[in-house]
Amino acid sequence: MAYQYLCKKIIAGVGGKDNVISVVHCTTRLRFKLKDEKKANDEEVKNIDGVISVVKAGGQYQVVIGNNVADVYDELIKIGGFSGGGEVPDDYEDTSNMSLLDRFIDMISSIFTPALGPLCAAGMIKGFAAMFASLGWIAKTSGTYQILYAIGDSFFYFLPIVLALSASKKFHLDKYIGLTIAAVMCYPSIVAMASSHHVLFTLFKGTFLQSEIHATFLGIPVVAASYTSSVIPIILAVWFAGHVQKWMKKIIPETVKLFLVPFFTLLIAVPVSLIVIGPVATWLGDIIGFACKAVYGFSPILAGLLLAGFWQVFVMFGLHWGIVAVAMANLAALGYMPILPMSTAVCFAQIGVVLAIIFQTKDQKLRSVAIPAFVSGIFGVTEPAIYGVTLPRKKPFILSCIAGAVTGGIIGAFHGLGYMMGGMGIFVYPSMINPKAGIGMGFWGTIIASVVGFILGFLLQVLFGKNAVDGPEVAAAVEAPAPVVDEVYDHDETQGAQPEKQNVCYNPATTLASPIKGNAVPLASIKDEVFASGAMGKGVAVEPSDNVIAAPDDAEVLMTFPTGHAIGLRTKDGAEVLIHIGMDTVELQGKGFETLVNKGDHVTKGQQLIKFDLDEIKNAGYDTTIPMVITNSKNYHEIKAIKEGQVNAGDELLSLK
Repeated sequence: MAYQYLCKKIIAGVGGKDNVISVVHCTTRLRFKLKDEKKANDEEVKNIDGVISVVKAGGQYQVVIGNNVADVYDELIKIGGFSGGGEVPDDYEDTSNMSLLDRFIDMISSIFTPALGPLCAAGMIKGFAAMFASLGWIAKTSGTYQILYAIGDSFFYFLPIVLALSASKKFHLDKYIGLTIAAVMCYPSIVAMASSHHVLFTLFKGTFLQSEIHATFLGIPVVAASYTSSVIPIILAVWFAGHVQKWMKKIIPETVKLFLVPFFTLLIAVPVSLIVIGPVATWLGDIIGFACKAVYGFSPILAGLLLAGFWQVFVMFGLHWGIVAVAMANLAALGYMPILPMSTAVCFAQIGVVLAIIFQTKDQKLRSVAIPAFVSGIFGVTEPAIYGVTLPRKKPFILSCIAGAVTGGIIGAFHGLGYMMGGMGIFVYPSMINPKAGIGMGFWGTIIASVVGFILGFLLQVLFGKNAVDGPEVAAAVEAPAPVVDEVYDHDETQGAQPEKQNVCYNPATTLASPIKGNAVPLASIKDEVFASGAMGKGVAVEPSDNVIAAPDDAEVLMTFPTGHAIGLRTKDGAEVLIHIGMDTVELQGKGFETLVNKGDHVTKGQQLIKFDLDEIKNAGYDTTIPMVITNSKNYHEIKAIKEGQVNAGDELLSLK
């Protein structure tokens, strides 16, 4: 319930449900595909409380949320009524206005994003298993190592099957047909064909395409290739099968489509994939792999400086997915990645700058955004730091790119290679360990680059970025305010209670009284995560021993509810106060509550606002704790409780400065 208002605003901002083709999410962003991006109101979406920024790239309309994107996504699916994992049941998909690059990025991100979490997790487990074996903590012959390595390696060994699932969705192919095609590619006898000693003849002898033929299909030579851990062959195979299925649906009678469509699709797509698509895609992957190796061999330091220096820009526009695709092709063709690892320490340059800003700023709001962004960056998730802290201030972002470039040059100098797709941030190190040779200079070079990048980012910001922190450059800085909603925002009358996003103008200091007699406790101690986390705003809570809510100050009633379980006020000094009686008590549908005032009324301090039956609420099984929060907390430098323990209604309880 915590993100209903946020999701409703986002859906409205992107042009409504009817304008959404599909929506997925990655670690920090909601990634929409819209029928018409012109219908989306960029400024409106950016100004929604809970949205960090908006990025349009790769054919996607990306709404940057931050670390809580998964929870927001789940609520978005419910609110929007989207089916199929966020995809509206609509065959509409207009890519006519997209460039070839945008189409490529859109395809890669659509296929890889759903598998990103498990992909990173499997890579981390595989990397840690290799690291433990290299350090001698476990033997490679032990069952522990075998199981850990199997957990990590199986994902990559059967990667065609994993990618077939999301590729089938992308190319509108029955997912079970896609999975079957991938399973054929990983089938033991097909895998063994590539290493068979029985050679019928050789194709393209004397060229770089020379291929030994071990088997034929209806007399047509089958170029044997290893498809396990591959990327390009299955994507192209599923794309082709999608077209075959579409053709079959047009010509096969409705009465026998159920089994004849998949029958002919498999019968056509699988042989074509093994005879034509697979070999061509494998050769393409080999070419990409060797091209990257050649660039790396020319000057790994220069390659590292350029890639890492621009990496954060690539991430902002989603262009890094193209590099990820190349990296996956490298793994399949070479057994290692020479390019992508050069970007792995950039996140430490970014958080070095952010840490300096935390120490430099006097703005408590900026610090409240920067601290969690710093923590996220440790684990490689830098979007909150980029969009919420450095990019709006321009110079800190540029300084982070400079420090990031240095990290790439260092990794290139140490010939850092990645041997598996793994985690980000501190979890990337195990992926730099060669499973066969163990820990090498590339591993230590990556750690050195991380430390240097962090220190250099910090120092550059201290020396050159101070004036960009709280100075005039940040007048239009992008903030990442927390969502200000819970179940009370189900009602249309609450719309007026949402403060408009604007440049912060601090309210005068004031003091609020306790709205009820009881035991005052810290807001963070209550059971409800939304209130306890401060997502609703800062404040205090009271465990009531009375049954009447009184006004904490002279105020205007902003909102009341038919259920009587909460009330919103704006005090004479501009504090917007939400008093919520109990947790989840909206479910009582007004039973046990009596609202004594109406929206728009002006009340005086101590005036009775709501009466409620404390025993009835307790007997119904609900927590009766009453949070009193300031929903426009950003308009104050400091909000803190004056006392804890027993209080009476009217006692000074909350200080706002």
